[in-house]
Amino acid sequence: MNRVCMIGVAVVGALVLTVDGGCAARRKAQANAKPAKVSAKEVERFRSAREVEELRSRAAVVLEQLTADANPQVRANAIEALAEVPQRLEVVVHRALSDPNIGVRSTAALMVGRLELRSCIGSVKPLVRDASPFVVASALFALARCGESVDLTPMATMVMTDPSTRVRAHAAYLLGELREVSAAGLLRDAAKASMPKAQAVEFRLMQLQIAEALVKLGDDSQLEVIRAALYPSRPEDLEAAALAAQIIGLVGDRRAIDQLIYLTAYNDPKEGRMPAEVRMAAAVSLAQLGNDRGGFIADEYAGSPNPALRAQAAMVYGSTGRPENLPRLEKLMSDPDGVTRVSAAVGALRAGAQVAQQLEPR
Repeated sequence: MNRVCMIGVAVVGALVLTVDGGCAARRKAQANAKPAKVSAKEVERFRSAREVEELRSRAAVVLEQLTADANPQVRANAIEALAEVPQRLEVVVHRALSDPNIGVRSTAALMVGRLELRSCIGSVKPLVRDASPFVVASALFALARCGESVDLTPMATMVMTDPSTRVRAHAAYLLGELREVSAAGLLRDAAKASMPKAQAVEFRLMQLQIAEALVKLGDDSQLEVIRAALYPSRPEDLEAAALAAQIIGLVGDRRAIDQLIYLTAYNDPKEGRMPAEVRMAAAVSLAQLGNDRGGFIADEYAGSPNPALRAQAAMVYGSTGRPENLPRLEKLMSDPDGVTRVSAAVGALRAGAQVAQQLEPR
């Protein structure tokens, strides 16, 4: 249960980065995927505000349907994606809070808190006694965000003592989201804590998510920790590089723009470009920082045989906006992979909203 890679910022969820950094052949295969092309006629169609709004409406329906998908990964991602249309999320979130899957329950509780859906508090309260610490932490977050009197001590305990790096990272992330400034000292201690049994890559990811939380609490010195992770020296560091690239956009670190551009353009004579996951994470963050020209990177991977890359490409299209990306997202909304359909639908909602602001109704 790692951070949702491109749909949002939750540590729970499903779309996990799977970067295989040392394989030049794999990178070349990714780059050789058939580029996504659209005709001028397809683009022109979305110069109409009515067509854009119809696409957004269809995307919302797709997401609501996918919250009942047989695959819990798809359900969790769809629930988080429905933050773009909160009125539809409120309809399905009660069911999701009692879902048999940990990730779905945790994501649902997190979304109740993020959107402050006070009507759902009755369904959240039982989750503070859930068997999963992920769910408990998300439930405490939801209650706190919705104005309930709640003791956050269990989250502090998770950050410092839980044997799982992922649980610690999740609790740290939520404390950052709560802007719980009093937790800053605790988080600094957690970042220094030793976990000798943890895998090195998992420990590094946890440290990055603690750094993100500290930045949200006002500690800008942690930006250097995040930026430093953008320069992987070993293949096993690439997943951290992708996560760092993602975090930079989320915390609004404009000083790292040049570094992100470098990641997207880097091309070693022997190893080739950075892995697709890293380049597309950087493209999304660049869009969040005001540079919306990264759609060409998604074009390289939208036709990939790897569904995770197609899903990530859809998120790039959604983040960069632009009318030419809407027909691409429309096609990906019919992808055979459920996670890709979720990514395309939320991308259509986001990109469509950006495009609609620039159009006059016809």
